[in-house]
Amino acid sequence: MSNESVPPELLEVRDKIDAIDTKLVELLAERFKLTHQVGLLKASQALSSVDAQREAEKLARLSELCEAQGLNPELVTELFSRIMREVVSNHEKLRQQQ
Repeated sequence: MSNESVPPELLEVRDKIDAIDTKLVELLAERFKLTHQVGLLKASQALSSVDAQREAEKLARLSELCEAQGLNPELVTELFSRIMREVVSNHEKLRQQQ
């Protein structure tokens, strides 16, 4: 479907979605900068890269937020579990560099 055949209202909504996607990526980058700081602190204090209790609490809280917003908690749990695995991997790399 070319843009010429797409209704203007649809293009407007798609532009809004694109703007939100950009913000999501920017927020994710900001989150990873902060988790990098956490990783440096953990590495300098010889703390474990994994905090299972915090992860479980975080996922439970996110599920509550999803339900309040009418979102699928399983989707958000899957997304954040993947993000947390990446964070742990990054923390492990920082520990190896110490």
